[in-house]
Amino acid sequence: MVNDFLDPSSLAGDTRQRSLSNAETVISSTANHSPLLTPYGTTAAPSIVEESAEVALHPDPGTEADFHVENNPFGFSPGQLNKLLNPKSLPAFRALGGLRGIARGLQTDLHSGLSVDETTAPARVTFDEAVNAGKEKGSLPAPTPEAATGAHHHGSGSELHADRIRVFKKNVLPAKKPDPLWKLMWVAFNEAVLFLLTGAGVISLALGLYETFGVTHDDDPSGKIKWVEGVAILAAVVIVVVVGSHNDYQKQKAFVKLNTRKQDREIKAIRSGKSVLINVHEILAGDVLYVEPGDMVPVDGILISGHDVKCDESSATGESDALRKTPGDKVYELLESKQGTMKDLDPFIISGSRVLEGMGTIVCTSVGVHSSFGKIMMSVRTDIEATPLQKKLEKLAIAIAKLGGGASALMFFILLFRFLAQLPTDGKTADERASTFVDMLVVAIAIVAVAVPEGLPLAVTLALAFATTRLLKENNLVRVLRACETMGNATAICSDKTGTLTTNKMTVVTGRFGTTSFTDLEADKAEEQSSVKWASSLPASTKQIITQSVAINSTAFEGEQDGQETFVGSKTETALLQLAKDHLGMQSLAQTRDNEEVVQIIPFDSSKKYMAAVIKIQQDEKPRYRLLVKGASEILLELCSTQLDVDSLDQLPLQHDVIRETINKYAEKSLRTIAIVFKDFLQWPPAEAKVDDGHVEIDSIMNNLTFLGVVGIQDPVRPGVPEAVRKAQHAGVTVRMVTGDNIITAQAIAKECGIYTGGIVMEGPVFRKLSEEAMNETLPKLEVLARSSPEDKRILVTRLKAMGETVAVTGDGTNDAPALKAADVGFSMGISGTEVAKEASAIILMDDNFTSIVTALKWGRAVNDAVQKFLQFQITVNITAVILAFVTSMYTPLGQLDHGHFCSFGSGHRPSTDKILDRPPQGKSAPLITTNMWKMIIGQSIFQLVVSLIFYFAGPEILNYDRQDDDMMLQLDTLIFNLFVWMQIFNEFNNRRLDNKFNVLEGVQRNYFFVFINLLMVGLQLLIVFIGGRVFGIKPGGLNGPQWAISIIVALMSIPWGVVVRIFPDAWFASIVRFVGKPFVIVYGLLARFFRSFGRLFKRKTPKDDDSEARAHAGDQSVITTSEKKTASPTTVSVPAPTVPVVIAPDQIESIAAPSTVAPIIVEPPRKTPPALRRSDRTSTPSIPHRALLILCLCIFKSLNPSANDAYCLHILLEAYPHYTILASVHAINASSTNFLGLGQVVSLNSPILQL
Repeated sequence: MVNDFLDPSSLAGDTRQRSLSNAETVISSTANHSPLLTPYGTTAAPSIVEESAEVALHPDPGTEADFHVENNPFGFSPGQLNKLLNPKSLPAFRALGGLRGIARGLQTDLHSGLSVDETTAPARVTFDEAVNAGKEKGSLPAPTPEAATGAHHHGSGSELHADRIRVFKKNVLPAKKPDPLWKLMWVAFNEAVLFLLTGAGVISLALGLYETFGVTHDDDPSGKIKWVEGVAILAAVVIVVVVGSHNDYQKQKAFVKLNTRKQDREIKAIRSGKSVLINVHEILAGDVLYVEPGDMVPVDGILISGHDVKCDESSATGESDALRKTPGDKVYELLESKQGTMKDLDPFIISGSRVLEGMGTIVCTSVGVHSSFGKIMMSVRTDIEATPLQKKLEKLAIAIAKLGGGASALMFFILLFRFLAQLPTDGKTADERASTFVDMLVVAIAIVAVAVPEGLPLAVTLALAFATTRLLKENNLVRVLRACETMGNATAICSDKTGTLTTNKMTVVTGRFGTTSFTDLEADKAEEQSSVKWASSLPASTKQIITQSVAINSTAFEGEQDGQETFVGSKTETALLQLAKDHLGMQSLAQTRDNEEVVQIIPFDSSKKYMAAVIKIQQDEKPRYRLLVKGASEILLELCSTQLDVDSLDQLPLQHDVIRETINKYAEKSLRTIAIVFKDFLQWPPAEAKVDDGHVEIDSIMNNLTFLGVVGIQDPVRPGVPEAVRKAQHAGVTVRMVTGDNIITAQAIAKECGIYTGGIVMEGPVFRKLSEEAMNETLPKLEVLARSSPEDKRILVTRLKAMGETVAVTGDGTNDAPALKAADVGFSMGISGTEVAKEASAIILMDDNFTSIVTALKWGRAVNDAVQKFLQFQITVNITAVILAFVTSMYTPLGQLDHGHFCSFGSGHRPSTDKILDRPPQGKSAPLITTNMWKMIIGQSIFQLVVSLIFYFAGPEILNYDRQDDDMMLQLDTLIFNLFVWMQIFNEFNNRRLDNKFNVLEGVQRNYFFVFINLLMVGLQLLIVFIGGRVFGIKPGGLNGPQWAISIIVALMSIPWGVVVRIFPDAWFASIVRFVGKPFVIVYGLLARFFRSFGRLFKRKTPKDDDSEARAHAGDQSVITTSEKKTASPTTVSVPAPTVPVVIAPDQIESIAAPSTVAPIIVEPPRKTPPALRRSDRTSTPSIPHRALLILCLCIFKSLNPSANDAYCLHILLEAYPHYTILASVHAINASSTNFLGLGQVVSLNSPILQL
């Protein structure tokens, strides 16, 4: 089993620490808590614990083992470091020597991080040495090169960071043990039907063994194998359990693999002084990590340095406010000087928290099971939740099972009545009667077994498992299973532009700085100079300020890709950095940043469309401060009042119209435009600025800026995107572009992609101001939403859903999370997306490509189609098999294994094709079983029933078989069984289509799994017929050639019959169903009520229930009681003609004169009933199912004692059921009632008892 990688994105809900001293973290989960939608305030950390330094590092009960590590070369144990954050503890932070002491104890360098060559620990550090290092002034000494590389510890094949991993473990959780096969088998077996079958099989086997070996069989040699039927029943149970548990095991493995992939990601770290990307499960204690907005922190740590770092810790601590973080060194200094308060300082970064604002570096203190998040994850691991489609199918299976249960119960009572009626005259021994009763029980249970469609949930499970696996191969990582099926019904896709519709391989191809410009576009090279010539003419001071703007004001870093040095980060930023490196003389990004003193950093804000940085510079030998800003060109242009002359560095009046025209020209060429502006200040913070806790609010100084230049960045449309957009539109899905680019660029790209076809193009600020009515009129025609914020995207999604659309939306930023959550299916970007966006999404696009969305659309429809095809097949089998079993009682449970499990494999593994997009999506209210499906189900059921019943009742005459010849009749049963199975095999081909088209073989040659499953079913059927023998209740030796020909040819006719069914108009079929289907709906309702009431028969009544009944009947004044009246002659009681109920005492019953109209008779309990059971003080009318049950019992007495009069039968019932007075009708036991299947006189259909 693959390890469960430690990734905070897998933690959902609100998990809060409630215990400060327990070894196990006590949490609570609140599914509805959504911190992403909560407006944040900024507070200090309220969960920081104040305690004395003496007890700060004391082990909590049960955690002592974490404090003692043998041969520990580091200054601290995992338990001591865990005391920092479980819960947050400033005394523990101080007791460990602060940030510097922790770094010394972990033997790491706060600037260069861990060595990439370290194997064992560089040295041995004691606790006191580490703590004392925190008290030393000056910079912390870095490990020597020899120690850092661990060269003197190297051995052949030594594992990197072996000591560190041994002491602090890896950032992985122990693999969750899968359920063993035996447990899955028990779960599969733990069903009522299988319990019943097992019980019947054991009884049948016991009786069979007794009849075989316990008695002699002089006249019946076949009696030697009476035990075979019991073995066959048990074998059927074993097969069902094995197949079901094996499927569960395969499903478990598939989803564990998907979850492992879902939790796998990379994070920025510093190793050996270089910025690198490492896998999240490779993080070690002592690693130095970068954090920036949108990151989900995967480990516990302490902030080393940062700018305005704020975190959302609601998923870890329950605190809903954004918590500002303070660098560890500053916190330690304030603690030592006693200048700060415990509640105002928070250097702790908790695993599982989200970085909302700011950027910085942290040192990792706890990983894996020792981290706060790891402890939570070990206690909240959850199982896979059923999807909506699975839940729908489970409900449908229950509904079908109820109908089958009703048929089974009716069959059992019919057989029981016959059995009881024949007891006096059958002349059988006790053993034979017991065997007959078990056979009756087996037949009844077999009907239930056939009726229960256990393959329905299995079908959707296999379809989802197959689809998610294939989607992963096609760059769609499904995080939420329900999204896979929901995507198939999507009616609208709201897509980002950059990276999704375009390649995200950005290059600066044109630009304008001051009065100079350049271009590398082939079409414009004749008009303007190239970038090389332009750069060579710039003075060094101008190059420096441009380089400062793109290098300092950036989160990208230098790294390696495919063995080559490159820039890693935002593609827009890497394009600008590449321009600075190629043409502006920037040698090293890290060196450029080190040469500047950064005062404040303002990360990119998608709502403001810009990011900024403040650096300290020297100008005229005096300190000055320069605000560097880059972002959306037209937004920043409006904030400028001057522009820079690149030659003289003088500030000139802004040529607003010229620059605006340049921006529009770039945008018309589908180029992304980025502006670079700046402003110098004499002091920081400026006098006019608004300051919050020492940090300048950037909005207060964003005015009168100086325009430095604008560049046009080319981001080509991805190959295949226009075709994918066309396919989506052909499938009835509306594609809209939602982008932050300006309206001209957005329209140009949308036109190139095929999204813009002349509809409405609108900007976000205008869109959000529309009234609800205007928005509803605009949305159907809206094709492009430009300069949109994440809030605009959320509003768009919400309004579309309110209009009944099924919406899919893409997002990559932290602020896109609300829109991703609001959408029916949220797609996040696997490459450029933040961890917050990935957590909020249902599917991750591993390649950030729009074509992958269309792929998900195809597979979503394929899942729904696969389930509907299997549903069409399964219900046909269920209807046919239940009716045949009910009418003929000829199939054994093993013979009724209807190949459903195999067909679920074939249905779930149908590949998707582009033709699946040739139809519009289904609406949210569309039924699971469509009219076309019902038409095929009913049509094929009629065909199969007619053929089977013709052969069953008229087969001997058709085939010239002697009805008295047992061998010939066994041949006929075998032929019918073979015919039935072959009809299912050929019906599988009919079910390959859900529409009314005739070609059922289309694409079958590409569906290898379907062919394989059908060949497997054919082979299995051949084995059963040829070698099944008495085990399956068929003729030993199988069938001959003509019999095989009859079976296959007749069964093959189901395919042309399917053509006839498809030709039959849907409207005619719907009208017939509406007319004929009402009785079935009524019957189903009655059955449901009967089973509910029947279950209540076995519920023990309490005095509270009796009081409830008394109150329920207290107000019933409709019954006129005459039981207190003394009647002289009890021989005859006349019932009045009006339908007024009359109460008659049992001693008055001898004969009852039938009235001319239906009048209820109420019979009191007999006077000898014990007081505790007597209900003479009130009338208690039994429920409808109870009345039906009593009438059935009356029928039994009538059939067993035809000479007994009705009054005597009623008296017997009263003796058996003294709790109730019985509401009956004279016509209920009228001698003129019809005879039902030889059971004697029964209730008239005009009886009020049946008029429910």
